[in-house]
Amino acid sequence: MGLFDLFRGDKGETMTPHLAFAVSMIYMMAADGEFQNEEVGHLLSVLGGESENGVISVGYNNRQLLDKAFKYAQKHSVQDFIQQAAPVLTEAQKICILTNLADSLLADGKIHPAEQRMFDYILAGFHVSEQIFRPYFQVLAIKNDRSVFTNQNHPYNSPGHSVDLTKMN
Repeated sequence: MGLFDLFRGDKGETMTPHLAFAVSMIYMMAADGEFQNEEVGHLLSVLGGESENGVISVGYNNRQLLDKAFKYAQKHSVQDFIQQAAPVLTEAQKICILTNLADSLLADGKIHPAEQRMFDYILAGFHVSEQIFRPYFQVLAIKNDRSVFTNQNHPYNSPGHSVDLTKMN
């Protein structure tokens, strides 16, 4: 322990996979400078929000996680986050985080350039190539593009269109 560690305020901030998940979602939501309702709803739903009369609220344990995640994100750069998170995450946890980030990114129907840069930075920081992640992204793009129901000429509706899921292992 260093002489000035008592004043750093980082006591008890051990990076865990669950904290990394919540923090990454907050960084993605903040990337474009505004928190969209769709993004907040997605964050609450993926953290296990509880629904009461149609209103999503966060349970006690997840509220603590969310509080820690917001405090962490306020104090640490994304670079610090990547350095601390990447080593504690399994490949499955990285893919889980990245798919949730991509889903959040696509939730409001438009991808802001700052969100795309944030996603690309985390993708690279987690050492996951675009080639490996592409099938996951394509599935999420289809999931979030409801115009496939209203536009028969949509490229996804083309005969023979498919996502190569054989690369998802």
